[in-house]
Amino acid sequence: MTLPVSLYSAAQVRALDAHAIGDLHVPGYTLMKRAGEAALRFLRTRWPTFHRLVVVCGGGNNGGDGYVLARFAQAAGLTVTVLSAVPPERLEGDARQAYGDLVASGGRVLPFASARLSEGEVVADAFLGTGLHGRVRADAAEVIGAMNASARPIFALDIPSGLDSDTGEPLGAAIRADCTVTFVALKTGLFIGGGPEYTGTIFFDDLEVPVPATPEFRPRLARIAEAEIAAALPRRARESHKGDFGRVLIVGGGVGMPGAVRLAGEAALRVGAGLVTVAVAPENVVAIAAGRPELICLSLTDAHALPKAIEQANVIAIGPGLGQTEWSSQILTTVLSCQKPLVVDADALNLIAERGAAPRENWILTPHPGEAARLLGTSAHDIQHDRLAALGRLVERYGGVIVLKGAGTLVGSHGRVPGLCEHGNPGMASAGMGDVLTGATAGVLSQCGDPWVAARVAVLAHAMSGDAVARGGERGLLAGDVARELRASVNR
Repeated sequence: MTLPVSLYSAAQVRALDAHAIGDLHVPGYTLMKRAGEAALRFLRTRWPTFHRLVVVCGGGNNGGDGYVLARFAQAAGLTVTVLSAVPPERLEGDARQAYGDLVASGGRVLPFASARLSEGEVVADAFLGTGLHGRVRADAAEVIGAMNASARPIFALDIPSGLDSDTGEPLGAAIRADCTVTFVALKTGLFIGGGPEYTGTIFFDDLEVPVPATPEFRPRLARIAEAEIAAALPRRARESHKGDFGRVLIVGGGVGMPGAVRLAGEAALRVGAGLVTVAVAPENVVAIAAGRPELICLSLTDAHALPKAIEQANVIAIGPGLGQTEWSSQILTTVLSCQKPLVVDADALNLIAERGAAPRENWILTPHPGEAARLLGTSAHDIQHDRLAALGRLVERYGGVIVLKGAGTLVGSHGRVPGLCEHGNPGMASAGMGDVLTGATAGVLSQCGDPWVAARVAVLAHAMSGDAVARGGERGLLAGDVARELRASVNR
């Protein structure tokens, strides 16, 4: 099933519900019945042979969805046990009607008891939904803990209970679902932060509620699509030559650090850059040239050799293995003084965080959470707590295009809906992986000429390459493995 590209906040989804009810004149209970029907359909898609279902219902509309699901599942011939984690007499509105209709159809509702969870082959989580504010209370945490400990697969309705709909962070305790069916619009928290750890496979139904093309429904995020690779890197003409595909200069490789810049250089070549020069400390030239002879090596005793190389390049990447010495600082000063498009990573970011730099629109900064924290004068924990907000602050402070690396890499720029990459895996948490991304970004930029497009495409191709390599196992995955796989990813 293909999911929509756009992701929204919980407040926007609530506004969409209100729009459907108030402007489109769709009764709230009709939406609830549509949600129940969709939930049953996806339940049977995921577990086509199951017969026994336990539904855990809360007190709001998420609980109402659960009561509707239970009624429809029972009508379809399934054996259904309904457990109320909130006393039914406290239900209001559509949720109360859903409960009443279930009881009227012969359904029984029992008070929540963890022992009864074993009566189902699947447990449906209709407990807290998207309306949660603040940390999960102790009594609710006990219900969540019991479901997680039930040794049964969990099917979450709309969002796993306890997961923040906007940040993807667990609010003290959260359901770890095997799959989640979400309604009306995709919630941001399902895809960022810790969200993917808790949601499992995502199913979606818009409940026949279209999203109006108005400013208040501008998406918070847009998933980066594989089709963007072919759009940015189209089929080459037969009479092409290497000069048609850009000249990349990668600056780094301080004393004792030839590996990072070599990885970046190879990645730039693998994504199709025409000519790639690496400017490094003299001690590193032999090692790089011997290992990857396709790279042009420039020996840098100091910054004086750089201007000519900068003039010949159409994209410059700086940072891999640069170090933070006086030599490094001089090199960075020279590069920042040029007006060419830049890709900035690693120690170049650390030097910028230390000494500052004016915003510019023609650069791409690619920090990991630690580097992002230094750039913003905060902690990595704060960056990870709300990655989307951190991305916004980086864009505001530094301009250009920002790639906030990590699980669910984000790409942001002024005036654009930020991009989200869902690909990638924990095996990519290894040395040199960021250097490969730096080179890939510079290589794509040298061909397409658009920093926004290049950042999105490079991030996606890099992550897809990591996933392809990880099919043989995540442990022991090397940055060089990913660099080699880039060729396949950009030729899809």
